[in-house]
Amino acid sequence: MAIGAGCGAGATGGEARPPAGPVEPATGQSVFADDGPDKPAYGKPELDKALAAERDHLAVQDKQLAALEARAADAPSTEAAIFDDQLRVAVADLEIHRRFLATLETCAAASRLCPPRLDDPPWSFDPDPDPDHAAAPPLTAPLRFDLEDWRAIVAELHGRACACRTLACVDSLTVAIDQLEVRPMRDVQGDEAATVSITGARACLFRLRGKAPIAAPPPPSDD
Repeated sequence: MAIGAGCGAGATGGEARPPAGPVEPATGQSVFADDGPDKPAYGKPELDKALAAERDHLAVQDKQLAALEARAADAPSTEAAIFDDQLRVAVADLEIHRRFLATLETCAAASRLCPPRLDDPPWSFDPDPDPDHAAAPPLTAPLRFDLEDWRAIVAELHGRACACRTLACVDSLTVAIDQLEVRPMRDVQGDEAATVSITGARACLFRLRGKAPIAAPPPPSDD
């Protein structure tokens, strides 16, 4: 199966949503505690709207998964492998989508771990395993690697990575980051703002894969 399928939500299923954990209450409409060049620009009304929409999407996807499971149960044995693959992807998608929602809930409760963007931007990238024929990741930022353009590239990668709702999106953006991170000259690679964006993108992908906690860390002590 190609990992470059669209990044939007698909059929899903799986475990219960992971808890966001203990968090501090939000303190403002559009003030988020996450520091860095890609700090979110949206406010609480946009976040509340996104939370409601994502919960509705997950409810629909739960029904889609139940329907897929019913079809798989009634399918002839010759089609078992096809349904097994569809169910594997659907379950993985739901787990990732639930982690995305849990991140939004943490953001709403603690103003931390907030993704740079709330939308689900179109994304279709199927990296070729042969580097001699590899297509460039389809970013809107120009693929130039001077300092200014590199900052624009990594800011877009950060936003897209944190907005992933599917396994295909997480997998293909991981590859895109790996491909592009080595392109700038060494002095540009060492830019602090760009490094923060790349680190943030990878942190989001790790959380969405379930390899890092979603609960927000406590704010620094004033002592």
